[in-house]
Amino acid sequence: MSELKQSIEEIVEKHLPDEKHFIVEVSMVNKGGKTTLSILIDADEGLNIQTCADVSRAVSEELEVQDLLPGAYVLEVSSPGLDYPLSSRRQFQKNIGRELKVLLTTGKELVGKLVDVEETGVKMLVKKKKKAKKPRKRK
Repeated sequence: MSELKQSIEEIVEKHLPDEKHFIVEVSMVNKGGKTTLSILIDADEGLNIQTCADVSRAVSEELEVQDLLPGAYVLEVSSPGLDYPLSSRRQFQKNIGRELKVLLTTGKELVGKLVDVEETGVKMLVKKKKKAKKPRKRK
């Protein structure tokens, strides 16, 4: 992890409201000489837009004071959203009871209800795909 990214994560962590909130991802993308700093945060009991706005303001102020990002940049603070892949044990824990689509390393896709999160993996109640019936041949 680059020192800059680590410094930004420390700043974000410091400005989260409490221990129920956590960082999902910090990423920087440079396009056309402009940097976009994207910060994804989440919370064990749900995240609201006001928290994102508060974190955005606090992080922005501290980035300016420390002058960590030279030049112009865009700061985006948001939640991961429903289509964003779960990446941490904490995110899986938060989603127990929900229906998930999981892509296995083999390339196979499973759909089912997340029932438990363990040290080495997750347990799901998987829906079996119904096989399509072959049309009957008419005589």
